[in-house]
Amino acid sequence: MDHGGAQGRHINIPIFIPHMGCPNTCVFCDQRRISGACDPVATDNIRETIEKYLTTSSSEDYLEIAFFGGSFTGIPRYQMMAYLDVAREYLEKGVVSSIRLSTRPDYIDHEVLDILGRYGVKIIELGVQSMDEDVLARSKRGHTGEDVIKAVKQIRDFGFEYGIQIMPGLPGDTLEKTLETANKVVEMAPSQVRIYPAIVLKGTEMEEMYKAGSYTPLTLEEAVRWCAVMVPIFRKAAIRIIRIGLHYSELLEDAVVAGPFHPAFGEMVEARVILNRIMGIIEEDGLMGCSGIEIHTWKGALSKTLGHKKVNIKALKEKYGYSYIKVREEDLLPGQVRVFALYGGDRL
Repeated sequence: MDHGGAQGRHINIPIFIPHMGCPNTCVFCDQRRISGACDPVATDNIRETIEKYLTTSSSEDYLEIAFFGGSFTGIPRYQMMAYLDVAREYLEKGVVSSIRLSTRPDYIDHEVLDILGRYGVKIIELGVQSMDEDVLARSKRGHTGEDVIKAVKQIRDFGFEYGIQIMPGLPGDTLEKTLETANKVVEMAPSQVRIYPAIVLKGTEMEEMYKAGSYTPLTLEEAVRWCAVMVPIFRKAAIRIIRIGLHYSELLEDAVVAGPFHPAFGEMVEARVILNRIMGIIEEDGLMGCSGIEIHTWKGALSKTLGHKKVNIKALKEKYGYSYIKVREEDLLPGQVRVFALYGGDRL
């Protein structure tokens, strides 16, 4: 996306609203720990955070105030509007370009959307997590898939841009259910998605389930594999993936009990997406019996094509018995990969 000047960065100014507005506590949720705070955020603290980001940005940057961490539209109206008042000040000054927030599907209605529109909110992210009714019930989400569809329709009717957050690997989830969720998300046509594989955090009901043996989180390999199948579904539909995996922090690492948490999770998924694409070409073009292959990838994608510690190369050699594999960057479109047969080190 091209925002601001040619050299400008897209910078989110994160304002964490810890566990405020949530009608219940989902089995996976420990927002107090993730955000590092329990008390309501003071408006002065919001100003302080915004000002701090302004000192390290340039006029060419696209700055966006982002209210994360809780169900923003579920907090008391006076508090929500006080927060939005501060954000709107900077929006009207022209020093920030947009406001985004995250909330629950069942905390969207015409009244709240009218308020958000008056304050200049541009993007609403819905914490959907799954579209499977059994997964939603087991996770104690407190809403249904129909609630999601209804919320999206209202948001779209009011003219907001919207994103959807999903959480594969929750209790009762399967790869098939996750892919069905991904396809239903595509039908709802958000502009962006976030994919957060379920992690067992300290102090959550899911930790109790895990210790009791009633819940088994995805392994790192399973989570990478699931996400690598989902990513092409969203990209084919031109839905921007703005995050894969939780953001790494010492606070979060300390809170993780089990599950597929890794500081380079997104990179691992991107590498697996490329590996899947390469294997698809090999199978389709019948390149299984040659001595080796030469892979052409797009500019800037060499490390992702090789994979962390050349894991992709190792996987291809193990699966197809290649003696050697060459990888080089070429002037290809982003996401484009070509594979050629090699015999005795020469390309045919």
